[in-house]
Amino acid sequence: MQIDRTLRAALTLGALTLAAHAQNALAPRTLTPPDPARSAYLVDDAPPAPGAVGGPGLALMVSKALTVIWNGTQVVDNALILVRDGRIELVAPRGDAGVPAGYVVRDCGALWAMPGMIDLHCHVGGSMDINDMVYVTNPELRVQASVIPDNPNFQRAIASGVTSVLYIPGSGTNSGGQGVLLKTGLPNYEESVIRDPGSLKVAQWGNPERWGFGVGKTWENFHLRDMFQQGRAYAAKWKAFEDGKGPKPEHDPRLDVFRELFSHRTQVSTHTQVAQVVMMTILMIRKEFGIDVYIDHGEWGGYLYAELAKELGVPGIIGPRNVDVARTGPGPWGGANPEKMTAIAGEYQARGMEMVGFNTDSPVIPQEELFLQSAVNVRYGFKNDDAQAVRGHTIVPAKTAGIDKRVGSLEPGKDADIVILSGDPSDPRTSVEMVFIEGRKVYDTARDVRRF
Repeated sequence: MQIDRTLRAALTLGALTLAAHAQNALAPRTLTPPDPARSAYLVDDAPPAPGAVGGPGLALMVSKALTVIWNGTQVVDNALILVRDGRIELVAPRGDAGVPAGYVVRDCGALWAMPGMIDLHCHVGGSMDINDMVYVTNPELRVQASVIPDNPNFQRAIASGVTSVLYIPGSGTNSGGQGVLLKTGLPNYEESVIRDPGSLKVAQWGNPERWGFGVGKTWENFHLRDMFQQGRAYAAKWKAFEDGKGPKPEHDPRLDVFRELFSHRTQVSTHTQVAQVVMMTILMIRKEFGIDVYIDHGEWGGYLYAELAKELGVPGIIGPRNVDVARTGPGPWGGANPEKMTAIAGEYQARGMEMVGFNTDSPVIPQEELFLQSAVNVRYGFKNDDAQAVRGHTIVPAKTAGIDKRVGSLEPGKDADIVILSGDPSDPRTSVEMVFIEGRKVYDTARDVRRF
């Protein structure tokens, strides 16, 4: 046991060291030449821009603001949005509020505003060194060391209105390690981080069975349960120590993330699909261990357990597959002829789930095409009569990841992550015209070349 623990620590240290060296080697960021106009906000001696921290206030006037707050008004027509020091101060009809003295006014005419979109399944936050398949479970590994802020994939993401992502490990093992929640358009790691760890990545089926000599579902469940049992015991020892009811435990970097999980400061993001496996996500991770968890992927009939997911408070962040094909006939996947094309997110929704969002699994789907995930679902049956598509890109993933006090809606006090666009964000004909992150204008088609 001690040898195994020592070997784990050595391998983990080696993996993290190599990843750190890789990031240092990429530090100059020679992937693309900088655009002086686009990157004006990176210049150290530039005065703070309107709306940014330390700059004058910014007043945005738009024809429609999609506020998408969790409970309350979803849309404000002829809206005034006041921004100061990187935060939203006010969202109100223009007739109900004035522009304070000294604020810079930007009249956007017929354009709309919405919160920056959030993707909780991203693999393009850095060097792609995110799938170290050492053991069946590797909860100690982190993608943190491979992050490359302002990388080309993020630059395209910004141009489509994606302002926050959960950058996570791959699914080569049952637990690939810890992800990090990032802003896409800020110049360095320290500014970009929303929360680290952003999640513990778990993959229950659909890749990890290929590890080693082959891992069946029963063995996968055994190893995950063993990992969570060890993590629960470790977290309980530290809780007892913090409460003055026990000795200080021995530090174990492999299990540190479980202190965050069992204190509900982060979540498990679960690569889970097919009804049986989605059922185990809900029953094992949420019901048995009481950990905050959400369904990631959720295809191929996973929605058959939507009622149970809703009952136990397990959201669904669906993608990159958006359509299930109902088939009839023999065999596990049915016959050859499709009987019905159905929206996967729509099937969760039809079974009563409100907490339904969308992801890209980028680069499986390019990060900049996040908006198309809801568009396809709406096309095949996802109801959008109360801004559910926009909510699935904004407030739903924000609440799912526990970061809704900062992002996910246009509300006073939240980060001024604002997208200015030509119309409905789920309409493929809509174009993004400007993007602000924490009050900084990081994209403007009047200044920048369109990126895709």
